[in-house]
Amino acid sequence: MKDIFDRYYIKYDNWYNLNKFAYLSELEAIKKLLPKKGRGLEIGVGTGRFAAPLGIEVGIDPSKNMIKIARQRGVDAKVASGEHLPFKDATFDYVAIIITICFLKDPLKVLREAGRVLKRNAKIVIGIIDKNSLLGKVYQGKKKAKNVFYKQADFFTVKEVVNLLDRAGFTKFSFYQTLFRLPGDIDSVEKPKKGFGKGSFVVISAQKS
Repeated sequence: MKDIFDRYYIKYDNWYNLNKFAYLSELEAIKKLLPKKGRGLEIGVGTGRFAAPLGIEVGIDPSKNMIKIARQRGVDAKVASGEHLPFKDATFDYVAIIITICFLKDPLKVLREAGRVLKRNAKIVIGIIDKNSLLGKVYQGKKKAKNVFYKQADFFTVKEVVNLLDRAGFTKFSFYQTLFRLPGDIDSVEKPKKGFGKGSFVVISAQKS
């Protein structure tokens, strides 16, 4: 998986330019649940497309080429995996995992690692393409075999992510959603809505118990 992102990092980054309003809509949904203060970590920071505009200071990713771009965008980014975070216990005020969870080999282990580096009662914020959504079904359909990234992805429903978070020791869940149309059809920034079930991109927040 690391090799895919190392090889196609420019293609990955360009998606956000080609789908500007979908990207900006995702940012607006994340802002609804992301803490406005404190030191944050993004697991699977990629090229820093989320960490940089959201003010997330620290990021990790196994892709060296993506890390280089994230650093250029001002993120304190390190080459590392979510299963083995190079940080001490109770280091961060919040952790974000945006899109990344569908590419993880052991998502439960990563969530437990996130809990380890979080301070008491701190928040985790996860952004996913809902497996049951319009876009989720498109990515799992004929396009999956053609997409260099998503052909190796394992998509989750919101309830499946909540179950994983519960097993990892998180509680007090909140949800926001956006992308009510396919990315290429979105021509303005969408206003995020509470809950899930209508939007393809869902943001889930939970608290370390």
